[in-house]
Amino acid sequence: MTKSAYPQLLFADERGKVFEYPALAASGMKAARFFGLDPAEFVKLPASSELFMLPDRHPVGFDPETGETVVLKSNPYSKKAAPCFAVAAFISPGYTLTHSASYAEEPGAKMLPLFAYAPCAYYKGAFYTSAIRVDKSLRHDSAHLDMNEVAKNLKNFKKLFPKNRLIPHLGNCATVNSCANAKNFFLGRFEVPVPTSIACNAQCQGCISFQPVDRIPSTQNRIEFVPTPEEIAEIALYHIERASDPMVSFGQGCEGEPTLSGDVIEKSIRLIRQKTSRGIININTNASRPLVIAKLFDAGLGSVRVSMNSAQSVYYARYYQPKGYSFDDVCHSIVEAKKRGGFVSVNYLSVPGFTDWEEEASAFKNFIREYKIDMIQWRNLNYDPLHYFRDLKLSGEDHKLLGMRQTMDLLRKESPRLRMGYFNPTKLAIST
Repeated sequence: MTKSAYPQLLFADERGKVFEYPALAASGMKAARFFGLDPAEFVKLPASSELFMLPDRHPVGFDPETGETVVLKSNPYSKKAAPCFAVAAFISPGYTLTHSASYAEEPGAKMLPLFAYAPCAYYKGAFYTSAIRVDKSLRHDSAHLDMNEVAKNLKNFKKLFPKNRLIPHLGNCATVNSCANAKNFFLGRFEVPVPTSIACNAQCQGCISFQPVDRIPSTQNRIEFVPTPEEIAEIALYHIERASDPMVSFGQGCEGEPTLSGDVIEKSIRLIRQKTSRGIININTNASRPLVIAKLFDAGLGSVRVSMNSAQSVYYARYYQPKGYSFDDVCHSIVEAKKRGGFVSVNYLSVPGFTDWEEEASAFKNFIREYKIDMIQWRNLNYDPLHYFRDLKLSGEDHKLLGMRQTMDLLRKESPRLRMGYFNPTKLAIST
């Protein structure tokens, strides 16, 4: 096998400089098992992706001659004894990983920050990763989010709505936390994100707005107030007037569980629908409160995105750590939404090695069929992949794995009308 015939391992030195290492073939990881990467499943690393050095973790590759797994602990290009570190990619939205980045942890390795860690290899003169493009929309691509325009409109919005507390909050989301939905709001397109809840009835292991002290940093600050229905309706109606195919979207990363503010949301929906029938009103939720979901659809909610990591209640509970609700409540919420003609998406938080585990794929297939799910949003779980299996109390060593692409194909075959993508669909997209 020639060096150009296989994807080459990448590693980083102590300063974070990235090198290719032709002596070893790159690998991907699933549940602490290492796999060769098939170039047939490669995508060239999108321009808005990022490369990460993984501290306390050494890169893992394969000897191209023997096929043996090799942990590269020392920098092969250094004249001095110097460590080297694994490299991962944080890939652009719209792509679902087929493997996680490969690495071997040092003893006492600290937990990785809240990102999804894609494998990255050097192949035919470019960086590639192992992923499937599930959505062609560029709505969250940083190359299409003009920050100068965002900043200009933020100033204008503050003047237009001087008393509306959601404007500075969303301004912080857009300019500090780099929230794509918030940026798009100030650009007058796609979703207007509406956070409402200061609290949550789950304690998700990978929650991006709240983490216990001394664990890992949360990536966003949770909203500290509950907006009034009037504040919500004010910015929602303004957005609906500006956007070509608008969406009002409750349930954002900078809050807890939105249905805990159900009364406020219900009143705001009624205010909006008194003024206009344009666009769609959506909620992103853990779907823990079926009676609230029913009331929101009765008020004019059009779609719901239900977040879940597993269709198996035991693994759902180990990740979500629900407080005062169960997986049965999630299912009941979906039933209530479907009764009222609602469009139901599952925000499927995917981790290679678990999501494509035969047992999970079978359970999810049955779940989709039983509850007549309309769409799967294939989201990569932003979480340390090895800690995920520890949290779920699974080794993954004996799992029969179908492969991520094969899992998607299985679900399409079983449910031909099932939509697959990454983003919340607009009213126009649902109707076509």
